[in-house]
Amino acid sequence: MTNAFAFDAKQFDTAQLESVFFAPARAFAALSVDFTEKLINTQLEATKAYADINLTQLRSLTEVKDAEGLKSYLEGQQQVVQDLTERLKGDAEKVVTLQQEFAQESQKLTESSVEQAKESAKETTETATKAVKEATPKAK
Repeated sequence: MTNAFAFDAKQFDTAQLESVFFAPARAFAALSVDFTEKLINTQLEATKAYADINLTQLRSLTEVKDAEGLKSYLEGQQQVVQDLTERLKGDAEKVVTLQQEFAQESQKLTESSVEQAKESAKETTETATKAVKEATPKAK
């Protein structure tokens, strides 16, 4: 009894599959992993910064002992809000920049893959045409 799934992979031209499908897929996967890593690191940095701001504000609030201290704390909140707004704006700009870089790199990979597929198809067509031309005189 033979195994229907037992075949010799060496009989197939895997170079074309590699260049047209697998290499571009790996490149895109690597790009996606890099983008995800950068995005997660940006989010972690932002989360830590926001947590630090909140903890600092909570510590300041626990030090309020009288009306003057409360007034001072509340006046300081305006600066905290301004700083937090700037931080949020900067973090949003970082994420947008990361997304733009990812889109540009994805587009480059796609264009490269399409060009490589065109070249491979052209080579295959030329090889097949040549084989047909060589076989035609022999058939007569």
